[in-house]
Amino acid sequence: RALLLTMFYRLLPTLIREGKVYIAESPLYEITCGKDIYFAYNEPEKGKVLDKLSEKKYTIQRSKGLGENEPDMMWQTTMNPESRRLLRVVPEDEDETYKMFHILLGNDADDIAARKRFISEKSRFYYNPADL
Repeated sequence: RALLLTMFYRLLPTLIREGKVYIAESPLYEITCGKDIYFAYNEPEKGKVLDKLSEKKYTIQRSKGLGENEPDMMWQTTMNPESRRLLRVVPEDEDETYKMFHILLGNDADDIAARKRFISEKSRFYYNPADL
């Protein structure tokens, strides 16, 4: 995701400024209960589905990326205009966004120290024990 956003930001910044870039979300979990399939995009959604199923027997499959998903699931959850979830990419502060992309993906020697500092300071906001 970060590499594509960087490409758009550097080569086509107007698309981002005008709100014409979207990220299609794919679910993290596929929960199967008999013939019913439920999709959850995060831990709270997974919890709600499991609460709803309560005592029923179910299986949970965690998706690590789009490459793991079957074509039918991709259509149903990520591509179908009726059911997909899109996140509009709109930078709140253009100068700050540029700095962040430069720190994370730049190649100057100064960027390495800034990148390490940024990751160590911000990683706690993105850490998810389920990713281990």
